[in-house]
Amino acid sequence: MESVLPVPAPPSVPVHGTAAVFPVRRIYCIGRNYAGHAREMGVDPNREPPFFFGKPHDVVVPRGGEIAYPPATSNLHYEVELVVAIARGGRDIPVSDALGCVYGYAVGIDLTRRDLQARSKEKGQPWDTAKGFDQSAPISPITPVSVCGHLESGAIWLSVNGLEKQRGSLSQMIWSVPEVIAHISGFVALAPGDLLFTGTPAGVGPVVAGDRVRCGIDGLGELEILLV
Repeated sequence: MESVLPVPAPPSVPVHGTAAVFPVRRIYCIGRNYAGHAREMGVDPNREPPFFFGKPHDVVVPRGGEIAYPPATSNLHYEVELVVAIARGGRDIPVSDALGCVYGYAVGIDLTRRDLQARSKEKGQPWDTAKGFDQSAPISPITPVSVCGHLESGAIWLSVNGLEKQRGSLSQMIWSVPEVIAHISGFVALAPGDLLFTGTPAGVGPVVAGDRVRCGIDGLGELEILLV
């Protein structure tokens, strides 16, 4: 069947150390998955069921680089996160089987228009404009599990213009990677190509045009962006 419009190439992320790419299907993000970040957002951390929001798949920025400061905000925040790349999906995936669904891991930044998010919260409205804008998901190349193993601990950090702003450990996640996979698969069928952003440690804050943001996770290398 002929398309009435040119068919865009699907977004993809490079696979570390190879010429291969990981095609992106959907992006899911878990909110407030580190106790310190939950507290700085004014919420008491606990083990209540996690909540998720989405980003369009074409907002990924493979390898980082220059990011245009988005319109309609004066309070753009960084959030460094471990990203899980899904190779095998399904519904109602048991926690015990969840890691078998993982292709690999990457370093990601969930850029957030915090002022728009605050207004949406006040009005009980969706967060789409705060979270799903153009270039809002920079991501490093994906490292396959066969190379890095499954990451349960290790430092996660972020700096702005050389000054460290965030530092934590993956072991501080309230909900582990297998638990995140199991929980979200109870609401939607996960599938190959899905990316899961797993939350950020404390220390989020604003950036402005001209700021250089570097971040990294032990075992995965680094990611750098420049706001322009």
